[in-house]
Amino acid sequence: MTNAYDLKDKVVLMTGGGSGIGREIVKQFLANGAKVALAGRRIKKLQETVSGYPKTCVLPIGADISKPETAQQLVLETENHFGRIDIVVSDAAAYTNATLSDTTEEAWQRVRSTNIDGFFYLAKAAYPALKKTRGNFVAISSVSGAGGDWAQAVYNASKHAINGFVRSLALDWGADGVRINAVAPALTLTEMTKGIGQSDEQLSPYVNRIPLARPAHPEDIAPAVLFLASDDANYITGSILTVDGGTSASTGQPHLD
Repeated sequence: MTNAYDLKDKVVLMTGGGSGIGREIVKQFLANGAKVALAGRRIKKLQETVSGYPKTCVLPIGADISKPETAQQLVLETENHFGRIDIVVSDAAAYTNATLSDTTEEAWQRVRSTNIDGFFYLAKAAYPALKKTRGNFVAISSVSGAGGDWAQAVYNASKHAINGFVRSLALDWGADGVRINAVAPALTLTEMTKGIGQSDEQLSPYVNRIPLARPAHPEDIAPAVLFLASDDANYITGSILTVDGGTSASTGQPHLD
């Protein structure tokens, strides 16, 4: 870990903390002195994330954020356990890769209910708690929320929705001192993307578009989240911070040696 922020005793409520980018975000918050309530469908994964950390600093909660009653439960449990909420990180996500014609209604419901509905429920439930502490909210979006991709209309639409929420909520929440921002990674090697990260040959078409010549790892993304959540970013709200190795700087032309 190379980042260092004054987050001692800050209370973080985090969804999607059981693996990938979310797991690294949790670990870096804890390393910087924060206390973290982390939620996800797989309680064992959450427990693995915080294994070895003092129990006084962590609260794993098995929960499905796509259900409307879950967000209120998470806020209540976190406040009851830690006394307040200073930071909320929305990382729970679902992904599908198919053309619209091939996308099943089940896949649409899964992506929409997790990525869009889950964000809506969490933001609405957490806002009163953040208003009390003049806290802030960080969403994990994607460069897919800034443009289009082949065979990813459903996923991209869900990330466009997150970006729209972030920008509009920044206007609604600003007068109460509550900030909201998003981090937008590109290809990051995690459990979700393991199907395309098994070999250099598989990764080559993606790396061709990345000026830094490699895909991201969760350790590349987490520091941006901590920055936006920290007082160092206390005049930043409504921003989508792209952390993509330069991917979005391209017009789409291939890199020809």
